[in-house]
Amino acid sequence: MPKVHFNYETETWEARSFLLPHFEGDFVLLSPKDMLTKEDTWISRQDMLSDFDMVRESVSNAELRAQINNYFMKVLPKKATPDERKVAELDTYRHFPELVDTYIRYKEDSGNEAVSMSSNRVKVSEQLYLEQFGAFVDMLAQFSAFYQVPGRTYKEALQRVHFLKDVIENKGGHKVFYVKGQPIERESDVHILYRLTWYATASDVTREANDGRGPADFKISRGSKDKSLVEFKLASNSQLEKNLAHQSEIYEKASDALISIKVILYFTKAEHDRVVAILEKLKLTGKENIVLIDARDDNKPSGSKAA
Repeated sequence: MPKVHFNYETETWEARSFLLPHFEGDFVLLSPKDMLTKEDTWISRQDMLSDFDMVRESVSNAELRAQINNYFMKVLPKKATPDERKVAELDTYRHFPELVDTYIRYKEDSGNEAVSMSSNRVKVSEQLYLEQFGAFVDMLAQFSAFYQVPGRTYKEALQRVHFLKDVIENKGGHKVFYVKGQPIERESDVHILYRLTWYATASDVTREANDGRGPADFKISRGSKDKSLVEFKLASNSQLEKNLAHQSEIYEKASDALISIKVILYFTKAEHDRVVAILEKLKLTGKENIVLIDARDDNKPSGSKAA
């Protein structure tokens, strides 16, 4: 493989050969398990903003702390929106560099917490991806006839969504979404499960396809004239209404797709009611291409209890 190693003595890139593991004729790429837990870095701009109130109150110098609070209240508009508050916080950080030092010192002092959080995320990922998702693959394999789906990409994509819905709602598949009794918080985990349903297909399945206006979750295509998009959202997503109103249409135009399918997973009755209210407001109730999936665990008794 060319240009994979930089030689600091000659200041040039060099080629290297690698012996890769393989299985049934295909190479297998092994990735460190901690890469499965990629989150924002422990010290980051976003985290610094979210901790702004704590940071400014942690300044030990009382006079400086009063100056910071006074400056912040001056630059913060009355009845400020969340975006306006963020701008005011950044302005205050720039005006008082000591605040940044206070934030970094606090994060460094709590480094043990970062190690503990990382370790917990690795354990959760091992259970979710290796154990629970593996069991889900075995469940999909029981329905081999499912993989013989005819028709255009929209019909195929929609049938696979409904297959996923049936497994989750009626065949115990909802259990894969819970770790230690808590539902998943990342839409990317749902993407992985949907991708598993696309075994043995003639369609090209591209995840997070970006055609210039931002990435769609999935683009399903057979050539340039048959394209469909699939978007997954958790009902808890604060931007759900905005997404349903605008996002998929933007992606459709950018990808020249015929239509998009929007899939929404909910984990509580309250989330279900919120989604229903949004769909009614946007006049989207009953649309074939909007699929709700019930992933609740409080309304699916076992067969023995139901009997």
